[in-house]
Amino acid sequence: MPITSTIELLNKVYPLLSYLSYWLKKEDKYSLQSPLLYNTYQNLFAFIQARKEEDLDVEIYRKELLSSEEVIDVEDFGAGSKSVNTAERRVADITKFSTSNRKFAQLYQFFCSLTAANTVLELGTCMGISSRYLSKVTQGRIYSFEGSEEIARVAKPVDGYENLTIIVGELSEALPNALEPLHQIDFALIDATHTFEGTLRYYELLLSKIHPKSIIAIGDIHWSREMEMAWDEIKRKPEVKLSLDFYECGIVFFDFPGEKTDYILDF
Repeated sequence: MPITSTIELLNKVYPLLSYLSYWLKKEDKYSLQSPLLYNTYQNLFAFIQARKEEDLDVEIYRKELLSSEEVIDVEDFGAGSKSVNTAERRVADITKFSTSNRKFAQLYQFFCSLTAANTVLELGTCMGISSRYLSKVTQGRIYSFEGSEEIARVAKPVDGYENLTIIVGELSEALPNALEPLHQIDFALIDATHTFEGTLRYYELLLSKIHPKSIIAIGDIHWSREMEMAWDEIKRKPEVKLSLDFYECGIVFFDFPGEKTDYILDF
C-alpha cells in the first residue's frame, strides 16, 4: 500500500482507537470528589433536559442544510475534512460531517452560560449551527470566524441573531485584528484548522484576553494525533486549573479551587 494511502487510513481509524481509550478511562458523576465539579456535571445534564423544547429552529435550519443540493467552492486553511476533502463540496455533506450535533452544541451553550457571556468567540463558523446555539445564551456579542467566503455566506442568518457577527478571512490574520479592540473574552470555542500548530496559536492569542472566570472549549480534541497533542499541551499549561475531556471536545477553566485537575467524563 502506498505511504499516502496508509497515512490516510491511519487518520481515519485514529478517532476509533482514541475513542476506545476514552471509553476505558471515562468517569461518571460518582467518581467526582469535588462538590463543585459534581454539581457542575449534574447541572450540565439538567440544562440539556430543561432545553429539550428550546432552539428547535436551529434544528430546522440543520435539516434544511442536510437536504440542500447546493454545491459550493470551499477555501480550506486547515487540516481539511476526512470525509469530503475537495474544493467543491455539497452543503449537505459539510453539514453532515463537519458540524456539532445538538447534544454538543448544548454542551457549549451550558459552559458559555457559566460565564458572563458578554463577549463570546467561535473560531470556525462552519454552517453556523453552533453559532446559533451560542447566540441564544450570549448576553452581549458573539464573534464567529470563518475562512471560506462561501461557507460564511451560507452560514450567515437571514434574520434574527442580531448579536452574531461573522468575520470572514484566514484566521491567523483575522483573529489578531478582531482581538485588538476587545477588553476581555468570557467564552471561546476553538473549532478551526484542526492542526497542532494552529490550535496552540489560537489558544495563545485568546489567552491575552481571558480572565479568571473565562472558559475555553476546544473541539475535536481526539480528531487526530495532532489534535490530541495540542489538547495535552494545553492541559499542561500553568494557567489551566481544570480540564474536562468529553471526547468530542475539551473544556478548560482558569479558576478552580484545589490542585490542578484533569477529568475524562462520560457524556
